[in-house]
Amino acid sequence: MKTNKAKQVAYMAVFLALALIFSYVEALLPLPFVVPGMKLGLPNIVIVVVLYLFGPVPALVINILRVLLVGLLFTNVYSLAFSLFGAAFSFAAMWTVWKVFHGSPILVSVFGGLFHNTGQIVAAILILQVFDAAYYLPVLLVAGFVTGFVIGLLAGLILPRLEVLLNSRR
Repeated sequence: MKTNKAKQVAYMAVFLALALIFSYVEALLPLPFVVPGMKLGLPNIVIVVVLYLFGPVPALVINILRVLLVGLLFTNVYSLAFSLFGAAFSFAAMWTVWKVFHGSPILVSVFGGLFHNTGQIVAAILILQVFDAAYYLPVLLVAGFVTGFVIGLLAGLILPRLEVLLNSRR
């Protein structure tokens, strides 16, 4: 989507605020999942939407800023490190599927969910030296697939509506 720089900065600020709100809401929701620590990944709706509407650089910037701000506002250093690993792995996978395979929002999000959890296991192994965390990966991959599918489905439903809305505001 082509927009002038001032409009794009304003859109990115709105999307960043929305991602922060989704992060906060997600932290407030006690989800009765079997997998401890599992989250839906609501902020990733924003990341997938921005990736499709504005490209990889704005999506990456919003993703990094969201993780840093949530880490500084709501968590501790370890949570921030785990989130950064997860976000880095996730975004690399999402960008690859989006760019190389021209994947749908569902496919992009599923890969994001799978690699987010992989990144967090890598963080546990590197930072905490807990090599047994790798045994938890199959469970997290199933959870990442399911949540990635749901988030991708939602992003896919939102994208056409946002495209129409943003194109009408030019």
